Amino acid sequence: MTDPVYVTDALIAQDIDAYLDTHQHKTMLRFITCGSVDDGKSTLIGRLLYDSKMIFEDQLAALENDSKKVGTQGQAIDFALLVDGLAAEREQGITIDVAYRFFNTEKRKFIVADCPGHEQYTRNMVTGASTADLAVILIDARKGVLVQTRRHSYLCHLLGIRNIVLAVNKMDLVDYSQARFDEIVAEYRAFASSIGIETFTALPISGFAGDNVTAPSANTPWYTGPSLIAHLETVPVRGADDLARPFRMPVQWVNRPNLDFRGFSGLISSGSVKPGDTVRVLPSGKTSTVTRIVTLEGDLDQAQAGQAVTLTLADEIDCSRGDVIALADNPPEAADQFEATLVWMADEALTPGRAYWLKLGAQTVSATVRAPEYVVNVNTMERLAAKTLELNAIGVAEVVTDKALVFEPYAQSRTLGGFILIDKITNATVGAGMLNFSLRRAQNVHWQALDVTRKAHAALKMQEPAVLWFTGLSGSGKSTIANLVEKKLHALGKHTFLLDGDNVRHGLNKDLGFTDADRIENIRRVGEVAKLMTDAGLIVLTAFISPFRAERELVRSLLPAGEFVEVFIDTPLEEAEKRDVKGLYKKARSGQLKNFTGIDSPYERPENPEIRVDTTRESPEDAAERIVERVIGAWMPVI
Repeated sequence: MTDPVYVTDALIAQDIDAYLDTHQHKTMLRFITCGSVDDGKSTLIGRLLYDSKMIFEDQLAALENDSKKVGTQGQAIDFALLVDGLAAEREQGITIDVAYRFFNTEKRKFIVADCPGHEQYTRNMVTGASTADLAVILIDARKGVLVQTRRHSYLCHLLGIRNIVLAVNKMDLVDYSQARFDEIVAEYRAFASSIGIETFTALPISGFAGDNVTAPSANTPWYTGPSLIAHLETVPVRGADDLARPFRMPVQWVNRPNLDFRGFSGLISSGSVKPGDTVRVLPSGKTSTVTRIVTLEGDLDQAQAGQAVTLTLADEIDCSRGDVIALADNPPEAADQFEATLVWMADEALTPGRAYWLKLGAQTVSATVRAPEYVVNVNTMERLAAKTLELNAIGVAEVVTDKALVFEPYAQSRTLGGFILIDKITNATVGAGMLNFSLRRAQNVHWQALDVTRKAHAALKMQEPAVLWFTGLSGSGKSTIANLVEKKLHALGKHTFLLDGDNVRHGLNKDLGFTDADRIENIRRVGEVAKLMTDAGLIVLTAFISPFRAERELVRSLLPAGEFVEVFIDTPLEEAEKRDVKGLYKKARSGQLKNFTGIDSPYERPENPEIRVDTTRESPEDAAERIVERVIGAWMPVI
């Protein structure tokens, strides 16, 4: 095994303050190691930490002890144990979660992410790659280019990593064969060019033995390039590119410590700014002038990409968290419809049409994803038709947001082009995406202001609009009770309209079936219609199974606070099945009727409905009376 050759800077002993100042101003490189299982990623990182003297004595002692107990290198040090911290990782000898480690040399500081090689943990690999400037793709010299090598290379390129290092590892196990190294490099180059990787740096290494990791190895005299650490110390970092681009600063916080100060705080993602610059706040488009650049250390004459600052503006314009401050003459776009590339990260497949939270930097909006245009087979680069995205799938789809999103294509800006999707019910991150471009119709379709407002419509009818959303299993009594409620409201002189599930499917939604995706689209359309009717001042009643909480909450979000009243007709399945007026349960049980709620399709019960009706204890007439009393009490006409 090659002994470490790392030498500390003599400046430490001569002038510690000067050394610390030099260390503070070192550049930072974030990189990942990836590739297939057992290619030696964790071992390589362990070797880098060991050779750069980033291990304390107690850690080294623990490493030596653990290597003897659970290591895979006999009595020698198993460097992988420095990174594989999970018990399951050590037991199986694989990486499961992303492990981040910091180390530094005399020239640069590093944060390295050890990404898992198993296909089932691809989502973890995407997490590590999302912030990396460089990728070290390892290949076992004995095995050559594998499926995961291709998958991880494609993902790295997709995520905007342009500095690729091809580390052909375990050269000691193939007798440092130049022929084998050249064969692997040629095979990888052919694949890389097919996915758009134009250049990469190939190195023959041994993470275990240390060959060409921190210094050139005598075992590979035919290799004349730099060692891995020498390459990492000199490769350009992303900061230079960010500085050359136009000024952008997403607002993370409106800083208002007192009545005399109002500033906008954030991390400058690109470009530079100075007092006197004319800036534009997106998406509103309002312009102003920068008056001060405030930091804890005092005001600055100029700030640039990578600095966290507070800007004060000359004018009192509307600017809040999620807005973006940019150069007035070169602002980013704002749109609400996009083409995006998605990596699906959840066990449950994408449901087209369902509303998710989309988080892009400090911006959070509600978004729906339409059925994918295609998914990518990362082994063949073939584009395949698909109705959804399964776990670890990569596809291109249209994304629609409920309000304008300030963005730039991901190829230009990770900060304003990369986003995640969050499930509204579980708050779990289900997908990661990259915005490719906005769709033209998002720029051409504008909201038309109307002179007769929804308030004027409601005043004419002397009532407050509302949506009474009746939900429950088939046969629970939704339509019966909703019909009784409308009759009573009509008798009281209220202006109402009842949207019934079966009736709507005869017209507006006659093209929809009963799959989960079709049910979601069914409720989305009904919600939009109900909103338009409340704009007209009506009290709208709907009777739909509406089995999914996310879609019911989507309709709630369309309306002003207090106007959506969820009425849960709580009838047990066995009771609803006894009634079975339409014979639907019988057909579902016999297999004649697929995707039937309660049998082979789920029903998500409301957790906090405004009104709950237990039809086993309360008659439809009594329930209707109670609901009408609630409505009249909640929406008294204002005269």
